[in-house]
Amino acid sequence: MSGIAAGLVLFGVMLVLLVLRVPIGIAMFSVGAGGYVWLSGGEWTPLLNSLKNLAYARLSNYDLIVIPLFLLMGQFATHGGLSRALFRFVAAFMGHWRGGVAMAAVGACAGFGAICGSSLATAATMGQVALPELKRLGYAGSLSTGTLAAGGTLGIMIPPSVPLVIYAILTQESIGKLFMAAVLPGVIAMLGYMLVIRAMVAWKPEIGPAGPRAPWPERLRALAAVAPVFGVFAVVIIGIYGGWANPTEAAAIGAAACGVLAVVSGGMRWRGLLDTALGTAQSTAMIFLVLLGADQLNTALAVSQMPAELALWVKDSGLPPLLVMVAILVVYILLGCVMDSLAMILLTIPVFYPVVMGLDFWGLGDTDKSIWFGILALMVVEIGLVHPPVGMNVYVINRIARTVPLTETFKGVMPFLASDFLRIAALLFFPALSLALVHSF
Repeated sequence: MSGIAAGLVLFGVMLVLLVLRVPIGIAMFSVGAGGYVWLSGGEWTPLLNSLKNLAYARLSNYDLIVIPLFLLMGQFATHGGLSRALFRFVAAFMGHWRGGVAMAAVGACAGFGAICGSSLATAATMGQVALPELKRLGYAGSLSTGTLAAGGTLGIMIPPSVPLVIYAILTQESIGKLFMAAVLPGVIAMLGYMLVIRAMVAWKPEIGPAGPRAPWPERLRALAAVAPVFGVFAVVIIGIYGGWANPTEAAAIGAAACGVLAVVSGGMRWRGLLDTALGTAQSTAMIFLVLLGADQLNTALAVSQMPAELALWVKDSGLPPLLVMVAILVVYILLGCVMDSLAMILLTIPVFYPVVMGLDFWGLGDTDKSIWFGILALMVVEIGLVHPPVGMNVYVINRIARTVPLTETFKGVMPFLASDFLRIAALLFFPALSLALVHSF
């Protein structure tokens, strides 16, 4: 059996386990271990020799400390009331427009994503903050829930982003450069969502009525309340890329600053502190389990030689590089139907990365190509969070908005998906959208 055929068998078994609702980390580890024994001719000794070093080799990586620190920063922001301050700030400046409060929710999701790094946390937190206000003003349920489900994806698009950290670790790429490369596409995503809302309320004005105009004193108070949040974002991103702090140090500073802000703002109490610690520990354990499962599966794939054979086959096939890239992006969209963003990154990058790096795209160098592909992959993975039938963000928001049918929420995200596809096409043909800031500093 060829390496590609063996790899496809492993992927098929894993998808069956996912359909049976086996947790993704356990499914990948089980398939990886079983596949390793199978490819070793039924011998268990090679597997045991591999397992004795697997966990230490992965979890002793210093860069992994960034993940719990960014998760802690997001937990402080969630339990400390910073999300409400962000929403009040954007709503004070945009709430008097038709559809303005929905646009404010998108802006608040982007701001919260700058200190959170998790899409699900962004969607859940901003949903609790914004949905009552949207309902009070008479916004249509499909627009309200669709906006927040799509806006939640900005949690991983706006740096810091946990999937980008994982991508950097897997590909030995600079975390700082990836964060800087994600800023402009993240801003474009936010503006694109706002334009979608504007177009929808222009077509049907009744779905997004205008709210009251906030006086300037209220706007200035709202600005003062969120200024420290923007300061934390600047310290983390500029600190990492400027070279005066490595990613771990910048993440630690950001987490400490968000903790102080959470206490000073009055939102953090002992209960909140315990919830923050527990939430960080649970999320970190889940991510590390998925990491170990992906490592075991990727070890089996390496034994099968699937990544090397696939890269060589694509290189010798004569297929246009853009066609290969489009095929990879379509695979990501299909995988989004059955698994979450982190699992997709961990599962596919060891397979697709060698293929992409072996092709020529717009004359890009290896570093630029690696960064560009990382942002493209992140954007397509983000779509999996809102498109049916899984759409984890959709289910999170729908659980909060109990009076809105799930079908209405899926209808509400469709215009935002159109914006996503246009943005992906723009980045595919214009890599400078992700590389401009990287080359500017």
